Amino acid sequence: MAVVIDVVVVSFQGEELLRRCLGSLREHLPDGEATVTVVDNASGDGTAEMVSREFPEVRLRAQTRNLGFSAATNIGIRGGSAPYVLVLNPDAAIEAGTLPPLLELLDSDPVVGCAGPVLIREDGSFDHAARRSFPTPLSALGHFTGIGRRVEGGPLAGYRAPDVDRGPVDSVNGAFMLLRRAALADIGLFDEGYWMYMEDLDLCRRLADGGWITYYEPRSRAIHTKAGTTGGQRGPRLNIAFHRGMGRFYRRHQAPGHGALTNLVVYAGIGVKLAISLVRRAFR
Repeated sequence: MAVVIDVVVVSFQGEELLRRCLGSLREHLPDGEATVTVVDNASGDGTAEMVSREFPEVRLRAQTRNLGFSAATNIGIRGGSAPYVLVLNPDAAIEAGTLPPLLELLDSDPVVGCAGPVLIREDGSFDHAARRSFPTPLSALGHFTGIGRRVEGGPLAGYRAPDVDRGPVDSVNGAFMLLRRAALADIGLFDEGYWMYMEDLDLCRRLADGGWITYYEPRSRAIHTKAGTTGGQRGPRLNIAFHRGMGRFYRRHQAPGHGALTNLVVYAGIGVKLAISLVRRAFR
């Protein structure tokens, strides 16, 4: 039986969540049609040893240092050859009905390069990051001030793509991305200039630029413990990586279409937000 899907999970600590993730894959992946690779970013807490001990069927690629999400994911992708690649966060888990609608979608429409499901938090609420529009200065302002979460539509609410119930969308969440390997061969793998954060949006933007469709499929659902591996708190390194990712995405994909003054305001806004985040973190 041919392998249809290569699953890549990047781990950094979070042993219990990874155990749940791998357990769900063991239970719900089609027999003989999938491989699972865990790229462990030097967790140093027994996570890699747990994978070897409890999930011998999983291909473990233990790293000697934390490479970040993009570079580690690319290691896993390059290690497989199946036509589809599932990039899955360790704080996510699949269910019995998660994969069939997505695989059916990609099988039936060769222009779909990426697909994502409804993401459900552990309390049963919908994770609005499951479907997103590409960020703009206005949608970022709406998201970070909270205004965008309280309005039904418009540019301030763009982060959560409220107008898309099913179908093509700018981006799905990096916690669960089912990708067509041919699309990755066309536009490239994850940009390793993003250490962590924004790499999913960048990949979806490059897919769109290359003529590929990213599709949000609500017939499929997966569990996502949002920020499960960070405890909901970004330390300084993650905070810096997050804001650098914002700047890199804007510089690559949006700055060329704006004037110098607009770009200066955006970069200054990212810098101010980073400074505020670091100060708040220091006083917690």
